[in-house]
Amino acid sequence: MNPANAPLVIVGAGHAGGRAALTLRAEGYRGRLILIGDEVHPPYERPPLSKGLLQGTMELAGCSVCDSVQLAELDIEHLAGNPVKTLDPALHRLQLADGSWLQYARLLLATGGRARRLSSVPEHLPNVLYLRTHDEALALRASLQPNTRVVIIGGGFIGLEVAATARALGCSVTLLEAGPRLAGRVLPERLSDALLELHRRQGVDVRLNVAIETLLGATRAEAVQLVDGQLLPCDLIVVGIGMQPNTELASAAGLEVGQGIRVDAQLRTSAPDIYAAGDVCEFRLHPQGSFQRQETWRNAETQGRHAALNLLGGELPFEVIPGFWSDQFDWGLQTTGVIANTEPTVSRTVSEGGFLLFYLDAEQRLQGACGWGQGNSVAKDIKLCERLIANQIPLSADALADANVSLKQLLRN
Repeated sequence: MNPANAPLVIVGAGHAGGRAALTLRAEGYRGRLILIGDEVHPPYERPPLSKGLLQGTMELAGCSVCDSVQLAELDIEHLAGNPVKTLDPALHRLQLADGSWLQYARLLLATGGRARRLSSVPEHLPNVLYLRTHDEALALRASLQPNTRVVIIGGGFIGLEVAATARALGCSVTLLEAGPRLAGRVLPERLSDALLELHRRQGVDVRLNVAIETLLGATRAEAVQLVDGQLLPCDLIVVGIGMQPNTELASAAGLEVGQGIRVDAQLRTSAPDIYAAGDVCEFRLHPQGSFQRQETWRNAETQGRHAALNLLGGELPFEVIPGFWSDQFDWGLQTTGVIANTEPTVSRTVSEGGFLLFYLDAEQRLQGACGWGQGNSVAKDIKLCERLIANQIPLSADALADANVSLKQLLRN
C-alpha cells in the first residue's frame, strides 16, 4: 500500500536527516515533507560537539545544518519531542509517541545512535557524563573547569578529542583504554603511536591495557579503582566508548538488521519504500564487499543527499570514497578510502614530523591513505590521494615513499 498524496517522512533529525530534507527541497520536491526528531533542536553536525562547542568557542548555530526559520521557510514540518514508536511497513504508516498514526509515501530512517553505556559505571551519579548530543556537550562544558580532575574512559576519537579539549581548558586528564593502543580498532599502529606520544606530551596521563574494577562514591564518583588496585581520584568521569546504533524501530518492524539497518546499493532497506542513511545505515562499499557502518561527517552528509535523490525515484548507487578527520591539539589526522588497523603498504615522511601512510592492493592501485601532520598540513595530500583512489591506476611504491615525488605528478602520470 502506497497512499496517494501521503508525505515523504524522515525519521531522525540529525545531520543525515536534515541534509536529506534540504536536498529534497533543493531538488524541487514540493509535496508535504515531515522531519521527526527526538531532540528539540533543529538538525546539527556532531564533530563540533567535542571541539568548538565543548571549548566554548561555538554555539549550536555554528554547527546547525539548518535552523527553525529555514525549516519553516522551506515548509519542512519538524516534529520534535514526539518520536516514532511503531513502524508498519505493510500499511505505509508509523505511530508517534502521542499515539497518532501518520501515513507515508516513502520513508527515510536516519535514526543515528546513542552513546554506548558502560555497565560497570552507575548512571545515577551526576558527575558521570557522556557525549553524543548537544545538551550532553553543554553539560560537559560546564563541568570542565580549570584544575578539574577528569578521568576519561575510552581511547577512541571521542575520548581523545575530549581529552585534548579538557587539557586546553586547564583540566587534569587521565585517559583509560582497555586495549593495547589508542583507536586501535580503526587505525594502524603508527598512527596510534603518534596519538599516544602527542597526548602524553601535552600532559594527558594515558593508561593502556587497563580494566575498571569499580567506582567509589555514593552520591558522586570520587575515584576510579582499577583491577590492578590503582586508585584514580576524580572530580568528573567522561565515558566515551562508542555509539550504539538506533536499530530497534527497524528491527521491530521486520527490516533486515545487522550492526545497523541493512541497505542495498541504492540505500533501500529490505522493506518497500523505506531507505536508511547515516550512522545507523549498514551498507556495502562494493557489491561483493562486507557490510559496514561509518560514523563520520562525510557519510552523514553524502548519504543524506543520496538517499533524498532516491526517495524522489532515483536509482543511483551509493559510490562515495569514505574519509574522516580528527583534530588533536594542534595536530590533524585525515583519512581517505579504505584503511585498516593493519600495517600500510608504504609510508612517506612529510614536513615537521608528519607522515602519510598508503594502502595498495595486489595490482598496486591505491585503496586508502591516511595522514598525520600539524594543523591542516596533510589536507592537500589527502585530497590528491582521493583522486588517485578514484582513478585506480597502478602506482610505484618507491614513488609513493619518496617525498620528492609529488602526488600531483603521480596523478598526472
